[in-house]
Amino acid sequence: MGEYVFKLPDVGEGTAEAEIVAWHVAVGDRIEEDQPLVDVMTDKATVEMTTPVGGIVIAVHGELGDMAAVGSPLAVIAVDGEAHAQPAPRVAQAAPKAAPVEQVKAASPVRTAPSPPVARVRTEKPLAAPSVRRRAQELGVGLQFVPGSGPAGRISNDDLDAFVASGAGARPDGPLGLVRRESVEEIKVIGLRRKIAEKMQEAKRRIPHFAYVEEVDVTEVEALRVHLNASRREDRPRLTFLPFLIAALVRALPQYPQINALYDDDAGIVRRHGAVHVGIATQTTGGLIVPVLRHAEARDLWDCAAEIARLATATREGKARADELRGSTITVTSLGPLGGVATTPVINHPEVAIVGPNKIVERPVVIGGQIVVRKMMNLSSSFDHRVVDGYDAASFIQAVKALLEHPATLFLEGL
Repeated sequence: MGEYVFKLPDVGEGTAEAEIVAWHVAVGDRIEEDQPLVDVMTDKATVEMTTPVGGIVIAVHGELGDMAAVGSPLAVIAVDGEAHAQPAPRVAQAAPKAAPVEQVKAASPVRTAPSPPVARVRTEKPLAAPSVRRRAQELGVGLQFVPGSGPAGRISNDDLDAFVASGAGARPDGPLGLVRRESVEEIKVIGLRRKIAEKMQEAKRRIPHFAYVEEVDVTEVEALRVHLNASRREDRPRLTFLPFLIAALVRALPQYPQINALYDDDAGIVRRHGAVHVGIATQTTGGLIVPVLRHAEARDLWDCAAEIARLATATREGKARADELRGSTITVTSLGPLGGVATTPVINHPEVAIVGPNKIVERPVVIGGQIVVRKMMNLSSSFDHRVVDGYDAASFIQAVKALLEHPATLFLEGL
């Protein structure tokens, strides 16, 4: 009988450490060769490690959320035979993936208040002095639940104190059925949730954001979208509003190259990109992930819609490749029907701009002195004020607005 020490291997891209986000084994488990052992998260991806040997797990090192250095031991496995000539650890999967709901729950210790003892409920009016009744009302306690120790079950202040101290002081049938809740749930921030928190904090710390919101009449572009969907070929995807917005961004950005840019503030360099690589903020069960629609300037509406759908599906299923989650030059974020009236989106560092369409609603507007019903939408945006001046940001959004309000111009050359 020998021992095999599983050490965190170099998962590539110069990673020096990784976060433990899921254990698939526990001490005492018998495991087989190639069985999943542990998931770790780097800055780029969640990686599933499989064991190169079979045996019994006799030790694990590190809890969920701990950082492990490359080369540090993660598990010790008792194997048949000698301990020398140990095979190298195996990386089973290097694709980014959102933590499953079960994994998040397992990683989140929960502390709740103890269940209160069951009290006998009186059907008759409880006996108590007026002072006791007033105090019970202040405490939110229903006296019909309090056992009385006095003659005929009369309730005293001591009885009330004992009932409250027992943890049974909630009033389940109080006014409107309101009940006190005393539980406290502690959620350890690990894995993807921690990466999101760190990235948002870093973006707000480093970037002086300023927001700009404009109202857009999307009646015509919505009519065009509905018409194209009704007449589309079967092999084409359904069009959402997003491909039209991206088409407008692509047409407007060449006039504002400082917006389609990345700012390396450590080196003091702004890199303006000719290619438009659009980050598509995508909600997953584990949190927000931003896959990248590459070369939007070379895609038509249908190609753009198909790629957005593919990226969203791959991201939500945890199958997006690492290279599909980096390299964006500008990001679009949308909450769909939950889009609200306006938002102040956080810039995806090191980008310098983010655009967020809000929900589309029908509203009465005045056109040519007449009140008409139009489909209106607010377009929210944030910019890095170190790189983008307010005038340029406003001019850019006005250009996007004009393209969306006159959608035929999206397809005309030379404008």
